Amino acid sequence: MPAALRAAGVSAEQVIGIGTDFTACTMVPTTADGTPLNEVPEFAGRPHAYAKLWKHHAAQGQADRINDLAHSRGESWISRYGGFISSEWEFAKGLQILEEDPEVYAAVDRWVEAADWIVWQLTGRYVRNACTAGYKGIRQDGQYPSKDFLAALNPEFADFVETKLDHQIGQLGDRAGGLSAQAAAWTGLPEGIAVAVGNVDAHVTAPAADAVESGQMVAIMGTSTCHVMNADVLAEVPGMCGVVDGGILAGAWGYEAGQSGVGDIFAWYVANQVPGEYAEEAESRGLSLHELLTEKAEVQPVGAHGLVALDWHSGNRSVLVDHELSGMVVGLTLTSRPEDVYRALLESTAFGTRTIIEAFDASGVPVRELVVAGGLLKNRFLMQLYSDITRLPISTITSEQGPALGSAIHAAVAAGAYADVRAAAPIMGGRIKEAYTPDPAAAALRRPVRGVQGPA
Repeated sequence: MPAALRAAGVSAEQVIGIGTDFTACTMVPTTADGTPLNEVPEFAGRPHAYAKLWKHHAAQGQADRINDLAHSRGESWISRYGGFISSEWEFAKGLQILEEDPEVYAAVDRWVEAADWIVWQLTGRYVRNACTAGYKGIRQDGQYPSKDFLAALNPEFADFVETKLDHQIGQLGDRAGGLSAQAAAWTGLPEGIAVAVGNVDAHVTAPAADAVESGQMVAIMGTSTCHVMNADVLAEVPGMCGVVDGGILAGAWGYEAGQSGVGDIFAWYVANQVPGEYAEEAESRGLSLHELLTEKAEVQPVGAHGLVALDWHSGNRSVLVDHELSGMVVGLTLTSRPEDVYRALLESTAFGTRTIIEAFDASGVPVRELVVAGGLLKNRFLMQLYSDITRLPISTITSEQGPALGSAIHAAVAAGAYADVRAAAPIMGGRIKEAYTPDPAAAALRRPVRGVQGPA
């Protein structure tokens, strides 16, 4: 933090608030005072005592049981999640710990989103944020799944909500507390300044891109992609990750969908499937392998490689919500080249996003503008592919640090500099409108293929 202040050329006294964001659903099992359980000596060697990253998918079996039971009982909340609870989320991961290491489960006093754990360390107060509580914690209309429902999953899971999960809920943009003396010493910031309620790296990016109005879908594209959008209507979108009242912006229904693997797929391919001669060419020309493969792929006509790829290498988050699915490439021949497969993988992720957009459109939640943020923005060919395949104009965030800017917006609101996030977004955030528009000729060549995410 002191280094950031120096780089910004501001003094600590000018800072009025601090905001943070984190990946959801990254869960930390803690003691009552917030100590991560893996730091308790007796649990140091137990895997389930450690934080579980969002992309921990080992609880798929528990997620399947939650889904099956919810549908068999006609639980109303399951429709708010497109009909599926993910293995990435709070309940599935918690149930997995109970069933695989009951001793660790019994020692968990708080099952804490990392976003809220960070705020806890900064303020000394534990406040659950409304975003992750709604999307990942199955909290709808002020309630969690019933004790009776949880007992039907496992009798020992009946009191999960009341003993490990339920806590004060903080709304996005609210003040969670003041910066503690200890945290002030860590950061060099003034004690007592506003600390905003925690938030998610994807959802917090929407105001950073000044994209909080209905119909503006923000795709945060990195190792995975998260799609978030506000709307005035409540609808059931098949396979969505969730719809939450105030999940992104107060007074609006916030929708979320996503793809489990995007940049991770490209990185896997480059690390494992590209011959050495390509690496030598890239190094001799001062390019990365991604840049070299993009250069070779972008000159191809649409469909020239003859391949169809599925972007399920890390499972499918939306719209199938099954992390046991796997990716594939169909149509390989002895003439297929590395750039052919690379382009097919790029296209597969664009068709994955198109599938999500079509699900929203068909459900009465139309997408009129795709706004892109994240590290993959730098690949201009990829952005044009997305515009051609989705047949939508693509706007791009102006900041290279979208989540950080979004967190700063929430910090400013929590400190009272703006009335709310909607007021702050057009002043602190920004986007380049229609940075990419569909190429009519290229778009016309891409026919929809029912059930397949790939070029026709």
